[in-house]
Amino acid sequence: MTIRFEVLSTDGAARRGRLQTPHGIVETPVFMPVGTQATVKGLTPDQLEEAGARIILGNTYHLALRPGDELIAEMGGLHRFMHWNGPILTDSGGFQIYSLAPTRQITDHAAVFRSHIDGTLLELTPERAVAIQENLGADIAMCLDECPPFQAPPDVLREAVRRSLHWAERCRAAHRRPDQALFAIVQGGPDLTLRSHCAAALAAMDFPGYALGGFSVGETPEQMVAVLGPAVALLPTHKPRYLMGVGRPQDLLAAVMRGVDMFDCVLPTRNGRNASAFTNSGSLRLRNACHKRDEAPLESDCPCYTCRNFSRAYLHHLFLAKEMLGPTLLSLHNVAFYCRLMADMRKAITEGRLADFAEVRLARWGGSL
Repeated sequence: MTIRFEVLSTDGAARRGRLQTPHGIVETPVFMPVGTQATVKGLTPDQLEEAGARIILGNTYHLALRPGDELIAEMGGLHRFMHWNGPILTDSGGFQIYSLAPTRQITDHAAVFRSHIDGTLLELTPERAVAIQENLGADIAMCLDECPPFQAPPDVLREAVRRSLHWAERCRAAHRRPDQALFAIVQGGPDLTLRSHCAAALAAMDFPGYALGGFSVGETPEQMVAVLGPAVALLPTHKPRYLMGVGRPQDLLAAVMRGVDMFDCVLPTRNGRNASAFTNSGSLRLRNACHKRDEAPLESDCPCYTCRNFSRAYLHHLFLAKEMLGPTLLSLHNVAFYCRLMADMRKAITEGRLADFAEVRLARWGGSL
């Protein structure tokens, strides 16, 4: 086995687990900062590690375009190329196929689309998606899938499930790298019958881990929560469960309570670049004038570098002056906040008090269990 996963304790449907990978141990539930193009925007690997990040995400589509997966392989693989010594998971490019809808065509053979960089016509087959990820050398690779909008018509959802299963078979057959685990992705939108069919077919292929795709693609938080519990219950209990592209702190809480182990999302760094900080008392907008003379840190009990050293007034100044340090410091705090939130949830699960923990946090943030 290239990875080993064990559930250490449970609290209702929530699981406290441990994922062993070739590049280290990951305690779950875990949040993965998104390093789409071999960098978590604005942050160094040392800063990420200090913030509590233990596993990060890279992207097949973007890295294949620039600088190229063959070049990264020549440079010793993605870990060495970006100087990140911990585990890496790479997304297969399925979401990019969805997001590039105006310029792409999908057949059973491949997805064909135009590069967002120079308009070059590109073809991404399941076999090519696997080969790229093997060149990158990620600890966990993802099968290529078709990701339709959440509210797509039934025939579109059925076709996406059929094609995703066909592509999963081809990915599994093409995968050769012995030090890399290949995860499958369950699609089906809000249709639990389709999701059940997809999950059962993928489970029969015996992948080492399973992801829930088709969330954060147009649904409301309420719609996501309504489908999530039954969808998670369809996945094998002894394998890691990964919810792709989610999300807000309240979404992570709701998903962990339903049995999800792994998450990724661009929100911590995207919001940080846009002067928005996550805190246990809700979000802060650092461009607001109320922070101009505020000597307090973002959070008094946050141990991150930003909160140990800088005031809200200073951060407010950086954003108004358009200094690049502002987005870096806020992104660093937000990543640390997400990692701390996951650590707090792991502790609450172990102690059997996750429901109480979630109730207190959600009362501050808004959201539903």
